[in-house]
Amino acid sequence: MKRTVWIFGSIIGIIFITFLLYSTTECYTNPEMKSNDVVGYAGMIAAFSFIFVGIKNYRDKYNGGLITFGQAFKTGLYITLIASTMYVVVWLVEYYVFIPDFLDKFIPHVMKEASQDGASSVELAEKQREMDEFKEMYKNPLFVVLVTYAEIFPLGLVITLISALILKRREVSTT
Repeated sequence: MKRTVWIFGSIIGIIFITFLLYSTTECYTNPEMKSNDVVGYAGMIAAFSFIFVGIKNYRDKYNGGLITFGQAFKTGLYITLIASTMYVVVWLVEYYVFIPDFLDKFIPHVMKEASQDGASSVELAEKQREMDEFKEMYKNPLFVVLVTYAEIFPLGLVITLISALILKRREVSTT
């Protein structure tokens, strides 16, 4: 299982890192910083689809075509942990070493989008207060780690759960 977990976790992690580096570069080179959450989550789902492939690979190549829900879930969980940890580590290096001013660019962008979406002055003031609190909390590296894991890990867990449910097999079909 170790080999499968490391291979597929690394593949997903490399995909995430590529997306992360691309989006950060876009953030700094494109002053409009147009974000698209749908594209971002679609990319995450596409990358996490390798969890399904990894579990299936383990079941079929190394486990004789059989796998319990628990084994499948554990395999997917480890793949998710590896990929998510790679993402978190690269974000920490990127943020603390290369772009410590990220929030100074991101917060005005969030405020501009809220204004363009028609937020009232009261809503804008509330949003600014939230962003100021977030920026203060982001000074704590543990908070940065937790928030970054929260961006990605839950989706991996959902895909792991679905994949484990689909791929579990207690007996080999003879037909």
